[in-house]
Amino acid sequence: MRILFWLSLTGVLYTYVGYPAVMWLLARLRPRRWITSPIFPSVSVVLAVHNGVALLPRKIEHLLTLDYPNIKEIIVVSDGSTDGTAELLARERHPRLTSIILNEHSGKAVAVNTGMAKATADVILFVDIRPEIASGAIQQLVSNFADPKVGCVAGELILRKSRHDATSAAVSGAYWRYENWIRSCESTFSSPVGVYGGFYAIRSELAVPQPAGMILDDMFQPLSIIRQGYRSVLDPHAYVYDTWPTKIGVEFHRKVRTLAGNFQLFLLAPWTLTPRNPVFFQLISHKVMRLVVPYLLILLLVATVALSRGSLIYATFAALQIFGWTIAVTALRYRIPVLHRIAAPASALLVLKAAAVAGLYRFLFARGPLWKIWTSNEPTVRTSAPETENPVQAGSFTSAAKNDQV
Repeated sequence: MRILFWLSLTGVLYTYVGYPAVMWLLARLRPRRWITSPIFPSVSVVLAVHNGVALLPRKIEHLLTLDYPNIKEIIVVSDGSTDGTAELLARERHPRLTSIILNEHSGKAVAVNTGMAKATADVILFVDIRPEIASGAIQQLVSNFADPKVGCVAGELILRKSRHDATSAAVSGAYWRYENWIRSCESTFSSPVGVYGGFYAIRSELAVPQPAGMILDDMFQPLSIIRQGYRSVLDPHAYVYDTWPTKIGVEFHRKVRTLAGNFQLFLLAPWTLTPRNPVFFQLISHKVMRLVVPYLLILLLVATVALSRGSLIYATFAALQIFGWTIAVTALRYRIPVLHRIAAPASALLVLKAAAVAGLYRFLFARGPLWKIWTSNEPTVRTSAPETENPVQAGSFTSAAKNDQV
């Protein structure tokens, strides 16, 4: 039991303290700078959408009025939409707008592959239907391609929070900043293992078609580019705005899908879990270990309780664990205002760990294509920068990687 205790505790501490500390040290001691310069490569914008008629007119207008001077084409792919999206696209007329209508709903991977195949510019920019791109962000993003070894660049997601419950605010606050800090360290030292999928760009000649049904295109594509010998980097000054779900229940469902997508990625691209992956160490430490942590926490509690007999130290540690998880569950269940705010960090951790377990279950036992487990119960979101707030209805295709935290 002592071996079990120390192995479990070490695993949890390494995942959330040890690995981030290692990456911070590597970023400080062995930074790999890259060149940025105001270049103007041609850009193909690719947007995949399913049943997005409520958002699409405003999104198309937004994309057509972006301030980057060399957007060659905007490719919108409707993936089996049944809400009027296809009809809307058929009516849209603009020299730079290319509409592709897929009659069968086959998932985002197929839609993105179709858009990539049509792209003819130097750079492919992937966007989601909800986020709004800040002025100058595309210019900032593509400036990183001045370095010939940079193959993928992701922007900085700025989360808008309004009327969020305490647990959801905890996930989108300190925890999101913590996650971004780790990715920034990975980028400085080498490459991050994932990017925010709502706003990232790649060199078009490096694009790799993803397996049909893939959920995490925004992990598969950057990892595939890294595999070719190029870097994936983050630009903290290329801003894009989106809104976190206001209710933690919605975030839980999103997390289940995203984390099921991690297991799917390892199945469909097994090379990611081998030394052939240049960021193998980061992937294991940052992603795989987080999928293991829920079970380590259970084993840690079991071992601590078993060792608590006759040991005040173990008994105290067991009591603290039981008390913490009890408070977290109580705060989620009863939403007592003061308790809900105080226990928000513990509740957020509990929700994320539960989503990891549920994600594995969905991956193993979901009926039909895994990408169909996407559900959204969030009726209204704000997707604008501070100066132009407008509520809009949520579309179906939104980035999973922005929520890829466990």
